[in-house]
Amino acid sequence: MWQDIKTLNGTANTLLGLLAIGLFASFVWWIAQRPMFSLKAIRVEGRQESPLRHINASTIRSTALPRVKGNFFTANLDSVRAAFESLPWVRQATVRREWPNRLIVTLEEHVPLATWGEDGRLVSSSGDVFIANLAEAEDEGSLPEFGGPEGSEKEVVARYRDLEQWLAPVSLTPDSVQLSSRYAWTVRLSNGMTVELGREQTKDTLKARVERLVSIYPQLVARLQDRIESVDMRYPNGLALKASGMTFDSNLKKK
Repeated sequence: MWQDIKTLNGTANTLLGLLAIGLFASFVWWIAQRPMFSLKAIRVEGRQESPLRHINASTIRSTALPRVKGNFFTANLDSVRAAFESLPWVRQATVRREWPNRLIVTLEEHVPLATWGEDGRLVSSSGDVFIANLAEAEDEGSLPEFGGPEGSEKEVVARYRDLEQWLAPVSLTPDSVQLSSRYAWTVRLSNGMTVELGREQTKDTLKARVERLVSIYPQLVARLQDRIESVDMRYPNGLALKASGMTFDSNLKKK
């Protein structure tokens, strides 16, 4: 009999505990639904080191805000983040709550570096491909053109940075950097000249070819001025050059 009483007491205590938990949960739910916790504002800001330039209020209202559901307690921050990251120009969004009825959304924009391929996409300085208005991307001047196999975006961006440095002694910059499906490099320079650099066994291989071009470029310009159309640097110890219908070997003798 004593055992039965202990069992009943244990059962009663368990039921009371469950009831208390249920009542507490109901109270919390009731509190969470109070109007004071309805979202009154969503503040959108840029990172301190990179203020927003391309994201405007109308795009946020039409695209992101309709996807924000719930109140201060029930809003799913991952869903809110995804809604803002679906906006053009947004690279990354972070979301936090601000008591008692606000969300703070911090956005990082893509920084356009070049166009990518022929389908209107852009590539950022971080090597991320994204879609945005090209006219907005080129509001400070036309962008270089990049292209390459899927997944090679960061490699092309890195090599563009290298080419900028390697070509600086002759005051040339790359206007186009293309990596073929066979991973061969073709570069169009700011003077209109196309340079075939071939496949890259190592980064030093490519660098040596560019440095060879840089070393002979003043001689080429002195002789041919702006008539140079293309240079092929794929030869181990020389080059082939085309200038206004004329072709030259690495010793600059007309062929």
